[in-house]
Amino acid sequence: MKILYFRDTDTLYIEFRPADVAETRDLDENTLLDIDTQGQICGITIEHASDRADIPRFSFEQVAA
Repeated sequence: MKILYFRDTDTLYIEFRPADVAETRDLDENTLLDIDTQGQICGITIEHASDRADIPRFSFEQVAA
């Protein structure tokens, strides 16, 4: 998984896995889902990210099964 924040456009992109994007769907006017050829979500784009998420404060935690 890769998380990218573009400060100049205030855009957050979360790539769940690298894949060829077959389709991009609008979830709402500021959220886009990238779908691969198998119909699986491979990424999400969030516009106006600083208003919609706490960008400076980010943590990652992997929880054991």
